[in-house]
Amino acid sequence: MKKSTVLLIALLYTVAAYSQNTFKAFIKDAKTKETLIGATVVLQGTAKGAASDTSGLVRLTNIPDGQQIIRFSYVGYETKTDTLSFPLAETLTILLQSAGKGDGDELSEVVIGATRSSRTIANIPTRVEVISGDELDEKGNMKPGDIRMMLAESTGIQTQQTSATSGNSSIRIQGLDGKYTQIIRDGFPLYSGFSGGLGLLQIAPLDLKQVEVIKGSSSTLYGGGAIAGLVNLVSKTPTDVRHLDFLLNGTSALGLDASAFYSQKFGKIGITTYVGYNHGTAYDPSNIGLSAVPRFNRYTLNPKLFFYLNDKNTLIAGINSTIENRIGGDMQYLEGNGNTQHSYFEENKTGRYSSQLEFDHKLGDKEKLTVKNSVSYFDRSISLPAYRFSGVQVSSYSEANYAYNSDKTDWVAGLNYLTENFNEDHNSSFPLRSYNYSTIGAFVQNTWNATEKFTLESGLRGDYHNAYGFFVLPRISGLYKINSHFTTRLGGGWGYKAPTVFTEDAERIGFRNVLPIDVPNTKAERSYGANYDITYKTGLFDNMVTFSINQLFFYTRIDNPILLTSLSNGNLQYLQPGGDLNTKGMETNVKITYNNFKLFLGYTLADVTQHTGNTISTYPLVSRHRLNNVLVYEVENKLKIGLEGYYYSPQQLNDGTTGRGYWTAGLMAEKIWERFSLFVNFENLTNTRQTKFGPIYTGSITDPVFKDIYAPLDGFVVNGGIKFKL
Repeated sequence: MKKSTVLLIALLYTVAAYSQNTFKAFIKDAKTKETLIGATVVLQGTAKGAASDTSGLVRLTNIPDGQQIIRFSYVGYETKTDTLSFPLAETLTILLQSAGKGDGDELSEVVIGATRSSRTIANIPTRVEVISGDELDEKGNMKPGDIRMMLAESTGIQTQQTSATSGNSSIRIQGLDGKYTQIIRDGFPLYSGFSGGLGLLQIAPLDLKQVEVIKGSSSTLYGGGAIAGLVNLVSKTPTDVRHLDFLLNGTSALGLDASAFYSQKFGKIGITTYVGYNHGTAYDPSNIGLSAVPRFNRYTLNPKLFFYLNDKNTLIAGINSTIENRIGGDMQYLEGNGNTQHSYFEENKTGRYSSQLEFDHKLGDKEKLTVKNSVSYFDRSISLPAYRFSGVQVSSYSEANYAYNSDKTDWVAGLNYLTENFNEDHNSSFPLRSYNYSTIGAFVQNTWNATEKFTLESGLRGDYHNAYGFFVLPRISGLYKINSHFTTRLGGGWGYKAPTVFTEDAERIGFRNVLPIDVPNTKAERSYGANYDITYKTGLFDNMVTFSINQLFFYTRIDNPILLTSLSNGNLQYLQPGGDLNTKGMETNVKITYNNFKLFLGYTLADVTQHTGNTISTYPLVSRHRLNNVLVYEVENKLKIGLEGYYYSPQQLNDGTTGRGYWTAGLMAEKIWERFSLFVNFENLTNTRQTKFGPIYTGSITDPVFKDIYAPLDGFVVNGGIKFKL
């Protein structure tokens, strides 16, 4: 009997010690109190985990008695850890704070600056796509020296290489030329005109917090030039916690990237500094005698100071500086063995310097006055055998705006003044392409929460351009939250572009024989366009899987586009033969997550046509169909593995022929420790090269005439390196 009693007590003790519990909680946004679908809850130290359902409810079963540590996480939010004692009878409500970073889609809580509104991405009527957080970090591993790949691998965006030997590139949104996209940094338009030619190659991602992309006409926001869209590069800002990051990367094409970023806030003063060195070695994987990757050396220094004068006043002052020498061409010439048969080269020398000054004054809890200014100096020369094009562009941007933000409505109104002065050097007797433009503009924008479900954003801008006259630019967008699963947006606006010679067509030939714009007989290009999209998100299979899909339809029309036209004397002139340029199509983005796996699927249909008189032709260098496929496996703060596949359909070329359709694929892996990580990236696993499809030039190697570049030239490349966070 005594033994039986002892055994019974032992059994009861064992049952009590190992009794299991069920944990239930609603996961919500700490600010908006909206439910978070697909938030992850994990019992620390075990493999037990679950995801919140469409009501935000999560259930975690088989939890032992006693104190247990439970971790809550959601993309774009700060991870939260709680220590709870079990048994626990009540159902909790867990509030997660936005981390100000996103996953590149519309479901993340990211504060947007490009729209001049301080709202989160989920609550703004204008459709904005964001690359930030882990995605920005992953793309930085693949191409640490510039942002071409980061943008090109996004749905609806294509980078167009304009030089076969030097790698110069521009960005195309929804099939339109790069001249129709405005690139700004922290709200300053620093990459336009002559200075836009190498912009994508000279911007490194390490000091960027996020990249915001608005597709469709955005001229109302920052003035002319944003017909196809707007790209806002948002720099990192200092915090009380010190950030000291180092990156060292090498490539199988003998490239090298070394960069460092430092930021910290010391009471009333903060500082951020980026310094980088990028090197490329002339590389010819196809053995055709010409460089697919040029030889280059680039030095970058971007310091910025933040003065927190008091609770109401903040002053920010920064400088961006880049110096680069880039040369491509005949490999024998580049290796120092040139002769009369091997003498072709294309050399770019650039110096880019810009200042940014911004003063913010809080008039109250809801009102703010901002004054800012930037001055940009850009010096570039393009040298080929027996030819040289060079000049200096000096630009400035000044703005004063007033912002009012309340729970119901946001207002922003202001004035800005933009100057752009290009002076070409006298290198020959050919007419100079110099010009001096100035634009003064006034704008007002309102974002209004009409109801809990419907938000309306409207804006109006008036610009006066000294050469092309006055422009009125309205825009309007609406956001309707149908229910917890469906959200839809509709928006559109007008735009314009002041003509210059600095386009992809002229860049491709080094501006040789391109006559100046005939301003008295040329009009500004005007546009109007609209976007409509709808998003659906839900949980599947008892919310083990989260699913979201965004479907976008777009249309943009540009009246009287300028076209580079051959004249009978051999020169080239920008003319406006009448007609219009149309782009219409759709984008589909799908995101599926399951435990540590994320699958992104994207499809773009871009139908771009040129209407000239009674003639309708397919616009060149546009992939009508594109597929983006990305699968990521991630163990938070430990491991990342990504597999990518991209398809480009055949493209119409300028010589009347059609290029080949092709696939590219890539594999990236990163192992993460507390203070450092190791990464490796296998780019273009299929070794796709345009040189496999046929010759990329006609004539002799001494005087080559290059065809359009529509596919990779460098082929399969491996890069890898190490990152430190101290």
